Amino acid sequence: MGSETAVIDAALHALADPTRRAILLLVRDRELAAGQIARHFPVMSRPAVSQHLRVLAGAGLVEGRPAGTLRLYRLRPEGLSDVTAFLDGMWSDRLSALKAAAELQEQSAQTRAGQRDSREKPA
Repeated sequence: MGSETAVIDAALHALADPTRRAILLLVRDRELAAGQIARHFPVMSRPAVSQHLRVLAGAGLVEGRPAGTLRLYRLRPEGLSDVTAFLDGMWSDRLSALKAAAELQEQSAQTRAGQRDSREKPA
């Protein structure tokens, strides 16, 4: 459990930063060189963008590969699987309980309506 928790913590930490989320969106559908990514953040230095890429790579959310003198980055969707499972686990129990409560309330309302209808009908 310790290593799984560390993976989730690293991914959530990486996702907490809006710049890193923007980088993930940039590399979601295609590989981009670090310089191409940096051009999307003109107020940020290239070393700062590289640091964001290192955090994302360390969290397993992006993968970088050398291509000549460039380094190309792409999203690793599988890097989000532990976070997705964690978040789904947080909500699935609560959603099941909410569904059961709503169904019970609906059933109770239908029962009351049926009792009311039977009292209103003349014999």
